[in-house]
Amino acid sequence: MILPMKCLHILTPVKDSIDFTLETIKAIMESNITVPFTYTVYNDFSTEENTRKLEEASRTYGFQLVNLADLTTHPSPNYLLVLQTAQEKAIEADAGMLIVESDVVVKKDTLQKLYDGASERKDCAIAAAVTVDESGEINYPYLHAKGNEGKIYAEKKHCSFCCSLLTPEFLKSFDFHLLDPTKNWYDVTISHEAPKKGFQNYLFTTLPVWHRPHGSRPWKQLKYKNPLKYYWLKYTKGLDKI
Repeated sequence: MILPMKCLHILTPVKDSIDFTLETIKAIMESNITVPFTYTVYNDFSTEENTRKLEEASRTYGFQLVNLADLTTHPSPNYLLVLQTAQEKAIEADAGMLIVESDVVVKKDTLQKLYDGASERKDCAIAAAVTVDESGEINYPYLHAKGNEGKIYAEKKHCSFCCSLLTPEFLKSFDFHLLDPTKNWYDVTISHEAPKKGFQNYLFTTLPVWHRPHGSRPWKQLKYKNPLKYYWLKYTKGLDKI
């Protein structure tokens, strides 16, 4: 028998992009969540000034701030370390692990409804909220979901971690320490593990969240503005790690 999630562990990895991040934090902390939850922001070597702003926000809103500089000397990005650390904590607490990236703004009911939707589907590995632009149109990385608005369905493609809940049963089935640290796009690998372990991933186009693609990693805006330069940086500088 699969027991319900006892609580939610919400997390946001961040490096700089402070204005976007503060909007993400504010929306999460002002959400209507009835299930017990914790919220942790993982600061991946932001500048001293932005780290101070995050510390101030932590005092204002009451979330936990983890400065990865206290955990590792490995330079940013440390996304894999965040996933591994958060997975261990979530399993220990029998919690759902809910990732909200720092370029996403949730609605007041998004997080509770993701929890409810995942809990109602006993085979659920990942429950993902669809992303939209400021006009409400589905955008990257879920462009393939256009035409399926207002639905909840099993997602055959991978689920992005823009705003996604990973259930405790799935977290227990696949150890993130097995992920290849030389690779990236961990959301793709983790998503593809779900059916191998007997789970389904679900996309909730009923729960749109505002996503400014790659607002958390400003250099990636080049993907849309100057694709040739973007791909040159990707393959020559190895920038595309998260």
